[in-house]
Amino acid sequence: MRINGLLLTLAVLIVSGCISSPAPTGLADDQVISSNAIGSAGEKKNGSGETKFRVETVATGLRVPWGFAFLSEGNMLFTERPGSVRMIETGKLKENVIFEVPDVEPSSESGLMDISLHPDFENNKFVYLAYAYNEDGKHVKIVRYKFDSETLKEDKIIIDKIPAAPNHAGTRARFGPDGKLYVTTGDATDWNLAQKTDSLAGKTLRLNDDGNVPEDNPFFNDKKYRPEIWTIGHRNAQGLAWQPGTNLMFQTSHGPSYFEGKGGGGDEVNIVEAGKNYGWAEISHNEEREGMESPLLEYSPACAPASGMFYNGDKFPGFKGDFFFGCLRGTRIIRVKLDGRKVIGQENFLEGNFGRIREIAEGPDGYIYFSTSNRDGRGNPAKEDDRILRFVPAE
Repeated sequence: MRINGLLLTLAVLIVSGCISSPAPTGLADDQVISSNAIGSAGEKKNGSGETKFRVETVATGLRVPWGFAFLSEGNMLFTERPGSVRMIETGKLKENVIFEVPDVEPSSESGLMDISLHPDFENNKFVYLAYAYNEDGKHVKIVRYKFDSETLKEDKIIIDKIPAAPNHAGTRARFGPDGKLYVTTGDATDWNLAQKTDSLAGKTLRLNDDGNVPEDNPFFNDKKYRPEIWTIGHRNAQGLAWQPGTNLMFQTSHGPSYFEGKGGGGDEVNIVEAGKNYGWAEISHNEEREGMESPLLEYSPACAPASGMFYNGDKFPGFKGDFFFGCLRGTRIIRVKLDGRKVIGQENFLEGNFGRIREIAEGPDGYIYFSTSNRDGRGNPAKEDDRILRFVPAE
């Protein structure tokens, strides 16, 4: 795989996001946004036609908010990439920081990334953080804490020494429907690592809640593989969600843009299943090869997908079961309507209005929350940035 000097320079600029995204245009507070009725006319009869909503601001003046964890209606813990865990309580941002990660290394695209709650959080109060650190080189680890309503304490390392780099270290760590912890890892800008079965880079990992390895992992008894590995061949997956009803795992991943003469792009949405190989860096974009999985959706030019969620609430019946993800370079939210594995249609929301969009998640109140990432060094921040905002129904 060879890329000449000019294309390599373009690759570094575009893939790393160094070519900054345009400035946000803003949106009037009372502006109503109408979605499209994606699919057949029969869907309107079932309540999944046009949906109208407004965008409300939840918090402003933040430092690159990366991940959300909802405690209860109106309460949320979220991460800021430089290393802070903060809280929105009864709908308002608490001035004091909940917790500062002591050993975070927040250079370029990395730092404090995801936050997740244990499925039995109400009883054990366990919170999981994913972040980059320096120890004999750059790595990522997942650490479990206990939340005492004021701060995080009693840290326990769940997994560490995941290869990392200033770019391609993006990590999601989320609990699946089976109660296991799934972790996406980047290729640490070393293309070879994604196919190396003795490396944790460029993989999806599956762990028990205490960091032990489940014996039903696909490669648990294969000495050629790290036992934590669930899937291989990923470049930089940063969105992770499960489809209601089917429990299929969906991931969004950043593509290579300029790669062996291909046009800019190659960002992906994948259905990710145990033991499969998702191709990087042997194939990219919509290429096919025996024994490797091509993406469900591919985006060229690049949109830089940074998150993923399925909507399962009751505030927006027309969005029920739809997949959403935020885009950094693409400065929008993409909605994907599905019938199981089949894509029925897509729709863009808020293109250019709020700049680079990172996290998106359904709150316990049924609203859709999202964050901007305009102070990450690659955006053009507005005065209020960075922000957490939400969709609320419009009359």
